[in-house]
Amino acid sequence: MRHRRFTALLLLVPLSLHAQKRPDTSTVLAFRFFARHYGDLLVAAFDSIPESKYGFHPTPPQQTIGYIAQHVENANWGLCGRLGTATHAESAKDRLPDTTKAHWPKDTLVARLKASLAFCDSAMAKLDDAKLEQHVAFGAASANMRELPSRALLAFVTDLAEHYSQLSAYMRAMTMTPPSALGSSGRAITLSPSALQPFVGTYDLPASAWQDAPAIMLDVTLENGALRLTPRGRTGVRLWPSSPTEFFIKEVDAQVTFTRDRTGRATQLVLHQNGEDRVARKVK
Repeated sequence: MRHRRFTALLLLVPLSLHAQKRPDTSTVLAFRFFARHYGDLLVAAFDSIPESKYGFHPTPPQQTIGYIAQHVENANWGLCGRLGTATHAESAKDRLPDTTKAHWPKDTLVARLKASLAFCDSAMAKLDDAKLEQHVAFGAASANMRELPSRALLAFVTDLAEHYSQLSAYMRAMTMTPPSALGSSGRAITLSPSALQPFVGTYDLPASAWQDAPAIMLDVTLENGALRLTPRGRTGVRLWPSSPTEFFIKEVDAQVTFTRDRTGRATQLVLHQNGEDRVARKVK
């Protein structure tokens, strides 16, 4: 699934690292991109592991899956609270021992992890490069603790990557496939050319709201009984149907959903990629 993003993403939209970016936000945007990448993988991994396995750990000294979930959540609150844009109001549940929280139900652990990631994304959205080297006070006022947001961002993203790697190893030990190793094969259904024809046209994809990827025209064509999506001036990719209106791309972790009016004519498509849904209006 997402493991192909870094080699094939330029087929559709530039990586935030390569996109045309404002000079005051380029570094923060890069951190946001990789935080979203590893955060999504962690959520997908925890979602796919059965609750009955949340007590699993390969060897006695290692953390259980439930313990990892609450640990990552707690680290997110702490690290992103050092960015100088927002603070997390600690509750009584937050102050419970880690060993207690590790036994919370799966739904609770996953929901709290998602909330902490949303908090971090919101905090990063308010940050710009000029503030990265400006010390931020955190913790109790009496402690007089200060941190550079650049250090907190680096610790945050590497912590997500480290624990996704840890969780992937656990999943392998349980004979499960980590989300980043899942392919798209086997998901496609067969649609006739007549069912695909209404989607043919040109779509105006707006600029990304948070990756600084520019606006671009997308041409959807019907070739040899299959739909192809081609960004203007770039290489096209095949759209594989997973439902009558939903398609996926094998070369990159991206999905496309078409919207149709009452007559069956396509009016827009939605590009689902990198945690963002970009709506492209059909213009031709």
